[in-house]
Amino acid sequence: MRKCDVQNRHYFWNQLHKISVGFHSADMMQVGVISADIVSHVMSLTGPDCVNGDSCGSFSDPQSAIPKGTLLAILITGVVYIAVAISNGSCIVRDATGDDNDTMVGSLENCTDAACTLGYDFSICKEGGCKYGLLNDFQVMSLVSGFGPLITAGIFSATLSSALASLVSAPKVFQALCKDKIYPGMHVFAKGYGKNKEPLRAYVLTFIIGLAFILIAELNIIAPIISNFFLASYALINFSVFHASMANSPGWRPSFKYYNKWVSLAGAVLCCVVMFVINWWAALLTNVIVLALYIYVSYKKPDVNWGSSTQALMYNKALTHSLHLTGVEDHIKNFRPQCLVMSGYPNSRPALLYLVHAFTKNVGLMVCGHVRTQVRYQRWLLKTQIKAFYTPVFADDLRQGAQYLLQTTGLGRLKPNTLVFGFKNNWRNGEMKDVETYINTIHDAFDLQFGVVLLRLKEGLDISHIQADANFSSLDDACVVSDTKKPPMQLSPADEKLLTASQQFQKKQSKGTIDVWWLFDDGGLTLLIPYLLTNKNKWRDCKIRVFIGGKINRIDHDRRAMAALLSKFRIDFSDITVLGDINIKPKNKKMFEEMIEPYRLNEDDMEQEAAEKLKAEEPWRITDNELELYRAKVTISYSYIALRWHSYVTMPLARKGTVSSALYMTWLDTLTKDLPPILLVRGNHQSVLTFYS
Repeated sequence: MRKCDVQNRHYFWNQLHKISVGFHSADMMQVGVISADIVSHVMSLTGPDCVNGDSCGSFSDPQSAIPKGTLLAILITGVVYIAVAISNGSCIVRDATGDDNDTMVGSLENCTDAACTLGYDFSICKEGGCKYGLLNDFQVMSLVSGFGPLITAGIFSATLSSALASLVSAPKVFQALCKDKIYPGMHVFAKGYGKNKEPLRAYVLTFIIGLAFILIAELNIIAPIISNFFLASYALINFSVFHASMANSPGWRPSFKYYNKWVSLAGAVLCCVVMFVINWWAALLTNVIVLALYIYVSYKKPDVNWGSSTQALMYNKALTHSLHLTGVEDHIKNFRPQCLVMSGYPNSRPALLYLVHAFTKNVGLMVCGHVRTQVRYQRWLLKTQIKAFYTPVFADDLRQGAQYLLQTTGLGRLKPNTLVFGFKNNWRNGEMKDVETYINTIHDAFDLQFGVVLLRLKEGLDISHIQADANFSSLDDACVVSDTKKPPMQLSPADEKLLTASQQFQKKQSKGTIDVWWLFDDGGLTLLIPYLLTNKNKWRDCKIRVFIGGKINRIDHDRRAMAALLSKFRIDFSDITVLGDINIKPKNKKMFEEMIEPYRLNEDDMEQEAAEKLKAEEPWRITDNELELYRAKVTISYSYIALRWHSYVTMPLARKGTVSSALYMTWLDTLTKDLPPILLVRGNHQSVLTFYS
């Protein structure tokens, strides 16, 4: 019994009788068998391109050589594969027993196999178990070749070339990935050796992985898995090309003139389909791994800048949505606090930024305005995860810079509507010209239909002098509040308290209350900001208590009316207190009188002409007429001293041009002096709360 004689005889017989039986339908089915074996290579539209891309440094003109070489490689290999499939399918039967004694006895009904035509009965192969034939024997190429060892030599050369290409290119790509420190523990493979920074560690890792798969000794088992990973990379490359085209970035300029984004998308889809056709569980495993890596990078947000198409598409969407938003009319249901925070250097007033960030995060816009800037501090905001934009301007003083920011910051509807800055704690120790500028900035905000929010901490807000004294060498060192570590220097007790106070809004707030003194109807901003705060995790344990003014004989009625109003606004509260005696004159006025005394004009002690001249030169001075005219408001300011342990107050307004800066500043100082953190809020009298959801 001689094995393989049947196959050899059938091969030579087909050489003599090609027309008669060479293209039997049963034989031609082998084309599909071979095609299924090489389909992963045919479908990898960018496969040769990837190999060429890894060695593009050796080309004199990579932009021209890589596309031409890729298409030529695909054309040649495609023709060869198809020719081999057709010739083998025409010359070799699908199944054979290898025994030339399996001749036909009589005639088999409905026998259409080529073996039947030649007089052989291989019907037993339909039950399985045959080791020969095109479907079962891996040595068929040697059988049909003119010189069998040549096929073996070709297999070895192709295997070695592919293996060496992967062993050289894969570690270099892996080294570049490790340099970005995207995934933990991979940076050890980023180290290069020698003049060309060869990734020796990555070479060793690649060798170990390759050897581990070889030791399995069942390459037909791991081949579908490897093919799926290759197809996954081809699919991602094709989709990346499509994604970059959709982003419409000016930097995306493919040099290949026959390029088409829809062909790239089709290639990506077909690669994914073929992955599941070859081996569904391997394809599923590959997709899970790729998805897990993508989710990790998206969550980790590594500090790298690749100029990716995702960034370009993000800009494209933001631009499109901003343009659409421009045509949308404002509505009370869609009101969002969009704050322009006069922060100076962002890392110098962290308490102010963290508090504003608490009620604008994922809700509204936050812009950090800075007058007289030299260095950009957007990086500090990113490091501390404060979602805000940094906008510096050059100006002669705070008021002029604030005017620039109030009028120009933003894009279309995406612009601030609330001005936020810190209270000027040391106003009595500085020049009154600065106080005049400070108060005029508040008036400018109201004139431009902005709401105004002032934050006061009794310890202060500005920690820039601590950073300067500590002599920080870099911006990262200046992030004192984010790292919650003390600078390497001895601090005074006052600075210790200031530094501690600057960090208080970074941590979770303990159980307590946010007391809202809604003393004037400003549109609802005084209520909206506390509500937004209590929606954040750090402030979730705090409850809202509302204090309102009223009359003694209507306290119960006013409380029920306010409770009904808050319920309609869908604002949760723990208690409502009606102040029936808010306008009663206080017994102690000494503190207020002592505070305003240095700033009074005292026109009774001088000539009228001299008094008018002094008032013109120093407009912040308080006249007797002014003090008498606003005596009622001063009385309320006295009463505010009783609000010693509460944190949210509607900010009183001063009529522009009639109330001096010193008197207005004294009102605010009296209202907030020596209190826990307090926020003065005043809306622009446009409604920001609605009954409708």
